[in-house]
Amino acid sequence: MENPGLVVRGQAAPFSTALRSLINNPQYSDICFVVGQERQEVFAHRCLLACRCNFFQRLLGPGVPSPVVLSTVPAEAFLAVLEFLYTNSVKLHQHSVLEVLTTAVEYGLEELRELCLEFVVKVLDVELVCEALQVAVTFGLGSLQERCIAFIEAHSQEALRTRGFLELSATALLPVLRSDKLCVDETELVQAARSWARVGAVEQIVEAWKCHALRRGDAARSAPCRRRRGTRPRDHHRFLDLRFK
Repeated sequence: MENPGLVVRGQAAPFSTALRSLINNPQYSDICFVVGQERQEVFAHRCLLACRCNFFQRLLGPGVPSPVVLSTVPAEAFLAVLEFLYTNSVKLHQHSVLEVLTTAVEYGLEELRELCLEFVVKVLDVELVCEALQVAVTFGLGSLQERCIAFIEAHSQEALRTRGFLELSATALLPVLRSDKLCVDETELVQAARSWARVGAVEQIVEAWKCHALRRGDAARSAPCRRRRGTRPRDHHRFLDLRFK
């Protein structure tokens, strides 16, 4: 009976270094991408991309000419995706990780998506949280959405003053307005919502605020009202029988 043999492995580091040298290297490349609004040229190898990613396998089928235009993905994010595909590792940065995450989701790269999610959670701060919430809502990333809402609840005043808050979609804004745990007075929240509406809300602020105030819209009219944790008591509250939650 023939001996089945034994798999032996060489050092991984030199192999990874050699493959890294091929990233965006025109020598021996057989495909060129024109990436982002800046139309940056990026060079790659069809066989490697196709065997590592179903998106590229479909994109780079027989007869597809070069260059391939990918105008919606930023060049930095695209290069990060290539780095992962070539080396199975990637260097992430706080200023661009959400773009890499978005690209990973769109390209079906689940392992890269999870690496990005872990990194976002580690570096989440006031400036990043609303942008991360928007990505989470857009792509149905429930765990990230929960982490972002919890962060906003703990840093409400700072988060509501960021540009990212003003640029939230109506769908992403509603979970924030519905939260009973915001550490901010109601008048400040109303002002933040008004500022959001002025920047370019896609739905009427009245409808957004109704969902916040009634929690479930018209179906909750009979439910008792509650004051948020951050709302200061006022004289008129005694007429509404408000309770703290």
